[in-house]
Amino acid sequence: MTATPPVPPSARSVTFHGLPALQLALPTGETATVALQGAQVLSWTGPGGDERFFLSPRAALDGHSPIRGGVPVCFPQFNQRGPLAKHGFARTLPWRVERRSGAGEGGAEAARAVFALDDTPETRAWWPHGFAARLTVELSAEHLLLDLSVRNTGTTAWDFTAALHGYYRVSDIAATRVEGLDGCARWDSVADVHSVQQGPVAFDGEYDCIFSAAPAPLRLHAGDHALTLAQSPSWGNTVVWNPGAALCAKLADLPPDGYRHMVCVEAACIDHPVHLAPGAGWSGWQRLGAG
Repeated sequence: MTATPPVPPSARSVTFHGLPALQLALPTGETATVALQGAQVLSWTGPGGDERFFLSPRAALDGHSPIRGGVPVCFPQFNQRGPLAKHGFARTLPWRVERRSGAGEGGAEAARAVFALDDTPETRAWWPHGFAARLTVELSAEHLLLDLSVRNTGTTAWDFTAALHGYYRVSDIAATRVEGLDGCARWDSVADVHSVQQGPVAFDGEYDCIFSAAPAPLRLHAGDHALTLAQSPSWGNTVVWNPGAALCAKLADLPPDGYRHMVCVEAACIDHPVHLAPGAGWSGWQRLGAG
């Protein structure tokens, strides 16, 4: 009797909440779905279909507005730290699928895709620089890897700030903890206070802090599940954010209780913008593990 060959990892085009997307899938059941708008990962599920990312039920899924949830790519500007629209333009523009495959690095069983965004007359009208941005998304049974690379394709040097703005699903923000930032420098942007983190991060009301990046992976205790979050040293900061009840009520793309079921833990370059000379490049990864 001939054995049935194993189903290989796959990367296939799909429609997700009405948006063109690419879905990475493993034979063991894990999936990651990436919208072409912003190369934004909107879903990451385990073998049993359990969702790890938060996607607001009120998110604008119109193909051009910022999407509240998943992992927005903030580039070339973090938040409002510059002249561009908040968090830059990369998260709202269409990216293209440059490569896709069913094998990960070193031949490991994984599904992998590379998404590409290059400067256009439209982007140069907002930000007059030549660039090539690539986001590699790799799904394996052990992790979801996001790797952002940026190259200066122009003739003049420029600076940028960036983040992988991950929204994670939590059972209840009051019971959520982020471990691993103890001893890291912290700027609390709500109170405008600089200090050093003591112990795990806990939540009681609006929380918005920029940390110096920790040397070891973080642990997110999210109630009914836990995640490990590692980032490359090239990301100099980690951002932790939850809007709390009062701010959440003012955000049209979040339900009133949305703050209770999400937390953002972001790999970021904020305090020290990245400087790229013509022809130079930069890259930064974030590796997410479940369990």
